[in-house]
Amino acid sequence: MNLTATRRGEVAIRDLSKSFQISGRRLDVLSQLSLEIRSGECLVIVGASGSGKTTLLRVLAGLETADDGEVLIDGRPVHGVGSERAVIFQEPRLLPWLTVLGNISFGLEVRGEPQAHARETARQYLSLVGLDDFAEAYPRQLSGGMAQRVGIARALAVQPEILLLDEPFGALDAMTKITMQEELSRIWREENVTMVMVTHDIEEAIFLADRVLVLPQVRGGRVKLIDIDLPRPRDRSASAFVRQREVLLREFGLH
Repeated sequence: MNLTATRRGEVAIRDLSKSFQISGRRLDVLSQLSLEIRSGECLVIVGASGSGKTTLLRVLAGLETADDGEVLIDGRPVHGVGSERAVIFQEPRLLPWLTVLGNISFGLEVRGEPQAHARETARQYLSLVGLDDFAEAYPRQLSGGMAQRVGIARALAVQPEILLLDEPFGALDAMTKITMQEELSRIWREENVTMVMVTHDIEEAIFLADRVLVLPQVRGGRVKLIDIDLPRPRDRSASAFVRQREVLLREFGLH
């Protein structure tokens, strides 16, 4: 299934700066960041805690306002949230009183889609994430990985140009996380959506990304953009994968 192949989803970040006031002191989180995100690519953002990863994602989502600079999507400035973007958080935040199918169709129905059409679309995305048999289940009956699959299906059902993910697998156990990374990679390829993801997991970044954006640990440090030129599907045990992990570890001073 490829319902989003004709969409664009190009992002331009220009001289973006963002700070916060903490106990009367200004904390600069992002400083004059400029970046082009290509249509259909997967960009993964890594960096130490406090480096601005989630802040950048929230600015892209329209949930935070930058102090200076701008974000353009397909050449149009971003002002607040928009239907061309969907966000997936670490917790799927499903509505407990709705079934799985109801959770996925909810966003479409809120936008005015007839219920029958919304449910038909929801079933397509439920199938995409491999949960056809759980359409009538409730969130309390799902495992963590299954709930996050529903969250992904719900985000994709509204057919965004850009999928923004904030550590979506951070709360999952190691084996479930690997499975979900493989599933997300497959879904991203099939849907041809632009994907921007925040993670603390360097191996996850290498497995998923076309490029990795490394935010500096030190204020005023240099932002780095690293191409991940590995064939897909990716083999975590391959020597090229291991070498790429060593490159990223060196960026963090860990190797």
